[in-house]
Amino acid sequence: MKKLLIIGYVWPEPNSSAAGSRMMQLIHFFQSQSFHITFASPAQKTEHMVDLTALNISVENISLNCTSFDDFIKSLQPDAVMFDRFMMEEQFGWRVSEQCPQALRILDTEDLFCLRNSRHQAYKQKRNITDEDLLTSELAKREVASIFRSDISLMISRIEVDLLQRLFKVDASLIHHCPFMLSQGQLTQENPSYLQRQDFMAIGNFRHAPNWDAVLWLKQQVWPLIRKQLPNAKVNIYGAYPPPKATDLHDEKSGFLVKGWVDDAVFVMQSAKVCLAPLRFGAGIKGKLAEAMYCQTPSVTTDIGAESMQTELPWAGVIANEPQAIADAAVQLYQDESAWQRASDLGQQNAQLMYQQESILAGLAGCLSGLEANLEHHRQANFIGSMLNHHHHKSTQYMAQWIDVKTQLKVITESDS
Repeated sequence: MKKLLIIGYVWPEPNSSAAGSRMMQLIHFFQSQSFHITFASPAQKTEHMVDLTALNISVENISLNCTSFDDFIKSLQPDAVMFDRFMMEEQFGWRVSEQCPQALRILDTEDLFCLRNSRHQAYKQKRNITDEDLLTSELAKREVASIFRSDISLMISRIEVDLLQRLFKVDASLIHHCPFMLSQGQLTQENPSYLQRQDFMAIGNFRHAPNWDAVLWLKQQVWPLIRKQLPNAKVNIYGAYPPPKATDLHDEKSGFLVKGWVDDAVFVMQSAKVCLAPLRFGAGIKGKLAEAMYCQTPSVTTDIGAESMQTELPWAGVIANEPQAIADAAVQLYQDESAWQRASDLGQQNAQLMYQQESILAGLAGCLSGLEANLEHHRQANFIGSMLNHHHHKSTQYMAQWIDVKTQLKVITESDS
């Protein structure tokens, strides 16, 4: 049986974030390809993390800047290593290359951090993002370098694939478009009707800056406009890790109800009449909106929210970018059963066009098998990646070794005293 090592930035929480759901989709894919998986992370374990051992996945705690990882991976000798976000490739990539050079190195980006960050900064400056923002971004230099150093990077957004090729000149052979993967059962599930649903809803991990901004904007500018037209309406706000500043927004009088963590996100999505996702910055594709599609819950979102999630069919709801337009669209979908039904039907149709698990998994399997068969040639053709591996990994290696020695000296000094 082949062995896969996943180096996680965090432990997967599929009920907390789209990133957690995405990780579990990839885990199930690799298991279907007869890989035994070891999941290792330097992060602290959390109350909402999935029980990986119950899925026959080995679990390891690893340390940053520590030679113990070298011994661990040398003993494991995986056939493939998947880095969960570029920061893990930065930290551990050189150690992987040194201890098991023949292992296929896969980077799962989730979304482009540099794009999300640059949009956030431009938003705070009340302007649109430019190519120069990205070309001068230190984060972009780090992230794109990590993509070049990896054998293949899994990109969740078609827009981001195009951006990497156009702006950063990343060769197509280094990128594979791999969006959400939904089962046939999810794509064809029976969902409640218009009359069986009530209330608006919004959902998202509060530790994710775009989600917190969306909730705040909803509370301060959008929701008052909805309540003006629907005085008895309620919106339920769900999401993991709500901070006090979020729970403080809870207001029974105005119908703005901050519920926080929910065990079953699909159930609350199916129970709502309309999903609100007024995102003003961000990147990737949005798990909440994919969920709204297959739950047949009409959604009102922005251009950012709908990015890379559209087909030739209309959006399953309304795309709007100003508070009044968002509010008016939300009210119409909530009140007009025929408009609601059209949007509801489009949700399932769009999801089936974009997220058919079978075809996406077949494409991913073909990509990885091709790389495995031609890995040496693939790496030789990627001279920029080879060059970056040589220089960056050497500097990272020496820094990590210096930190490791410094830590050991501190332990010796403390024990002597």
